[in-house]
Amino acid sequence: MDTKGEPVISLRGVRAELGSRPVLRGIDLTVHRGEVVALLGANGSGKSTAVRSVIGQVPVTDGRIELFGTDRRRFRDWRRVGYVPQRTTASGGVPATVTEIVSSGRLSRTRFGILRKADHEAVRHALELVGMADRAKDSVNALSGGQHQRVLIARALAAEPELLIMDEPMAGVDLASQEVLARTLREQVALGATVLLVLHELGPLEPLIDRAVVLRDGCVTHDGPPPHAVGQHALPGHDHVHPHAPAGAEPIRTGLLS
Repeated sequence: MDTKGEPVISLRGVRAELGSRPVLRGIDLTVHRGEVVALLGANGSGKSTAVRSVIGQVPVTDGRIELFGTDRRRFRDWRRVGYVPQRTTASGGVPATVTEIVSSGRLSRTRFGILRKADHEAVRHALELVGMADRAKDSVNALSGGQHQRVLIARALAAEPELLIMDEPMAGVDLASQEVLARTLREQVALGATVLLVLHELGPLEPLIDRAVVLRDGCVTHDGPPPHAVGQHALPGHDHVHPHAPAGAEPIRTGLLS
């Protein structure tokens, strides 16, 4: 029985294609208020397509998606949602400063795109949360991969969202930045944020995760406790399935999923 509160994200029978290739094959997924849910699976399993369908970047061919109880097609209050894309799809040599990038995340809360005092303060606070306040005036092109990822997360946090959707936030990030990001996320969860994460491995985020949802070939094969809740830890790369998982459930790997 759920004790977390009302659904913030709801997918029912969602199907999606990329080109003519089916990627999501009728998935059901619910994320309740205050939950931290990790979406796991091998490359090509449909993880990123699932989160991109939630924010409207990928059209669905069947099924229904709701955000905060509203059909996604009618949802307009996007300031409630913070999205962190994969760094590989979000970079590209943009000639902008760190502050300019993070400020763009605040625009959903402004009138006519004009930043006021409260907006500038929110941007500064977001940069402090991810440990990048000292790089505020630097070009994003001068940053390391881990620093760039921190900036993308600060951009999402600047809008003070209720829901954070993050696609591979730890991919290609050095250990120091992983620890900063884990601490930042822990603080957001403590403040009541709801989080949906696409992860390739649980890493330092494992203690935060309430549920693990495993996709395989566009289908949900496991929806239940993450490995740490089972009371055992598999070695990296080793399969580990919750003892009460349904027969045929996809193993949860605490190491690299590939």
